Amino acid sequence: MRSAADPRLGGRAAWCAWGIGVTVYVLAVVHRTSLGVAGLDAAARFGIGASALSTFSILQVLVYAGMQIPVGLLVDRLGPRRVLCTGLVLLTLGQLGFAFSTSFTPALVSRAVLGCGDAMTFVSVLRLGARWFPARRNPFIAQLTGLVGTLGNLVSTMVLSQVLHSAGWTATFATTGLLGLAVLALVLLFLRDTPDSAARETLFGREPVTAPAHLAGGDRPSLRAQISAAWEQPGTRLGLWVHFTTAFPASAFLLLWGMPFLMDGQGLSRGLAGSLLSLIIVSNMGFALLVGQLVSRRPGVRVPLVLIVVLGTGALWGVVLCWPGTHVPMWLLLVLTAAMGSNGPASLVGLDFARTVNPPERLGTASGIVNMGGFIATVLALFGIGLVLDLLTPGGGADYTPHAFRLAFCTLYLPMALGLSQILRLRPKAARREAELRALRAAA
Repeated sequence: MRSAADPRLGGRAAWCAWGIGVTVYVLAVVHRTSLGVAGLDAAARFGIGASALSTFSILQVLVYAGMQIPVGLLVDRLGPRRVLCTGLVLLTLGQLGFAFSTSFTPALVSRAVLGCGDAMTFVSVLRLGARWFPARRNPFIAQLTGLVGTLGNLVSTMVLSQVLHSAGWTATFATTGLLGLAVLALVLLFLRDTPDSAARETLFGREPVTAPAHLAGGDRPSLRAQISAAWEQPGTRLGLWVHFTTAFPASAFLLLWGMPFLMDGQGLSRGLAGSLLSLIIVSNMGFALLVGQLVSRRPGVRVPLVLIVVLGTGALWGVVLCWPGTHVPMWLLLVLTAAMGSNGPASLVGLDFARTVNPPERLGTASGIVNMGGFIATVLALFGIGLVLDLLTPGGGADYTPHAFRLAFCTLYLPMALGLSQILRLRPKAARREAELRALRAAA
């Protein structure tokens, strides 16, 4: 294991490696959120209602969530470079398939392929950060990764939404898909897994200068043992529920239902609705810097910070949903969307709970377990909102009413309540385990 004093950690080469990895992640976020600004266009193109429209995002997110543990295992065993390359190929194929689809089923399959590729990016970038930077900087690097990844959201809300209506469906999605080939070349030519990697690597093999002991074939635990070891840590389970509870309100809003809610439910223009979605992303960047610095310096604030974000988001949604009259005032929408910018940074705090109780050789597996949480909750929210809208507006997207949207968004409180109960249950166990590990390290 490399020393934290290793001069290669955190230097220029480290930032270059992380920069290449996070470029892949930004592109994945562009692909992931592109449907969020094309929801109404997709409903018209494929002739579908709210439940079927939700299926696109639900399947994509389900595939993403289901792939997290396998991807974590792959990253731990093969290294992030190979996994990122595979992810880029799948992202490109999925987005190109979506661009040329003219019916529901091929488009649905394309989104599933895209979700599989998307799943391979974030955990890989986290592993790059863990290998290229000192451990004390990992919480900040994780937040910075999330912050830069939000640029993909900005591209979707500020660029794709405009290009879609000028260039058309096929040209817009095909162009974004082909960007993956350029990024793939960047990864193949310049990315290395660790500072110890040989100067030149190929996709099919590498010759590390010093191979970590845990990578030696005979020393590897079984896949089941590795997953079990990560899951047995209460910090891993707490991290999953933190991610579950904090991430999904903003994710469901940005992935699909934010634009319809603001346009059909609140009567805003497409441009103004897009600006409010962009505010979530800009706010996310500010919160990411704040949370990253705070958690790095004062780990004890993690759970209180998470509770403040969850309860604050829930309270603001309660005010919006109970506001008298047909539409809520613009100042309240501004406050709500700005506050939802805290959801993503708070969800990444869950990764820190897992990092502190898992050794480096299973960090990818533990991160994959945690990263499932928010996407499972997002699936529940997407499905719940779409189901209620369909029950209340059988005519489809053209008939959505403000009242229907208010009732549909009440479903956000179900996963929120479940997640809060689990956080409060696991918090004491995780705190005791962290204290035990600190004592063991001090004694050693």
